[in-house]
Amino acid sequence: MIGALTIGLLGLLSLSIPVGIVLFLLGFGIDQFFSAFPLIRGLGNLVWSTSNNATLIAIPFFVLLGEILVRSGLAARTYAALDRWVSWLPGGLIHANVATATMFSATSGSSVATAATVATVAMPQAEKLGYDPKLFSGAIAAGGTLGIMIPPSINLIVYGFLTQTSIPRLFLAGLIPGIALALGFVLITMILCMIRPSLGGERRVFPLAVMLRALLDLIPIILLFTVIIGTIYKGWATPTEAAAVGVAGALAIAGAFGGITAQMLIDSILGTVKITAMIMLVVIGASFLNFTLASAGLGRELQDFLTGLGLSPMGLILVVVCIYIVLGFFIETLSLMVVTIPIIVPLVVAQGFDPIWFGILMIVLIEMALITPPVGLNLYVVQGARQSGSMTEVMLGAIPYVLAMLMMVAALIAFPQIALYLPDALQ
Repeated sequence: MIGALTIGLLGLLSLSIPVGIVLFLLGFGIDQFFSAFPLIRGLGNLVWSTSNNATLIAIPFFVLLGEILVRSGLAARTYAALDRWVSWLPGGLIHANVATATMFSATSGSSVATAATVATVAMPQAEKLGYDPKLFSGAIAAGGTLGIMIPPSINLIVYGFLTQTSIPRLFLAGLIPGIALALGFVLITMILCMIRPSLGGERRVFPLAVMLRALLDLIPIILLFTVIIGTIYKGWATPTEAAAVGVAGALAIAGAFGGITAQMLIDSILGTVKITAMIMLVVIGASFLNFTLASAGLGRELQDFLTGLGLSPMGLILVVVCIYIVLGFFIETLSLMVVTIPIIVPLVVAQGFDPIWFGILMIVLIEMALITPPVGLNLYVVQGARQSGSMTEVMLGAIPYVLAMLMMVAALIAFPQIALYLPDALQ
């Protein structure tokens, strides 16, 4: 059954069928050929029970928050402000790409939205200042992946929903690895640009007075992040309530900077509806697929297979890491999460591993999938914003940052407290 599922998944995706529909079709196929019961009759109740959950309301709120920040012009202000502070480093403006992605990751919750935001603002500067197009583009694609690690994260919300794990603890767990990855991206960029200065374009140094004035454009975003995350960690609000507060805060900030217009609000709402509908179709389709997989006994089949290998707990983790790396080449990230979580997570937890720690490890592996071809969404987003050059340039530019993610995977396996320190310290 595992082979039939894999072939069916890759075959349907190769036909450019929407991912959510693919998951429903696979579930229907398993129901017909591997299940003794007509599970399709329970689809209505399954759809209702999956979508009727207050936790998932946080998703459209966080998407709307990101849409408002992008469409009101706050992204451009943030990028320009960070440019004043980091352009003196080897690599110059490339660091502003990573820094802006990090800051917007702390409010957006979506990797694709973060990559699109930074790419739209940054790309016009690349050619003007003589940056290497490969490294410049790759840094944007990699920086965008931080959107699903640094809280608030839509993917962590989905993981918490599917595994019944504390979302505030997941948010805490993602903070240190997310910041460490951002610093790793900066360090790799500096090393490459010191070895080959031509990659880094023009380095600029701004007067201190200009740098201090730029802070005024950063303060609102920092305050917004503090309010969202602080209310969750203090227990004053659930993630859903904090997301609603964040939307109100984003509107207030946009209004203060004169960025609110009727068209901006319409575009933000339409964008939120489209993205939320896509996410919910995937989640519901995956729920049906997981329901049929469990009924057909795939979980037991996979568990028996892995048990038969005689692996140690650490051996199991290494096999799981390899599975995610390979599947990440071919399967869209959210789909990869929701399809594998009900199968993999119980096996991992049964071996004594913390589900919070494994959630963060999985997110790093999912981040890699966003910048590895042929289905790396962030690569396509950045290439679309470039409107010139080849996709190969973006792929090559992302390779150093993939290596940084592999090092983070190794660090999380060797030192689980990287992810668990904050949840344990603040529980």
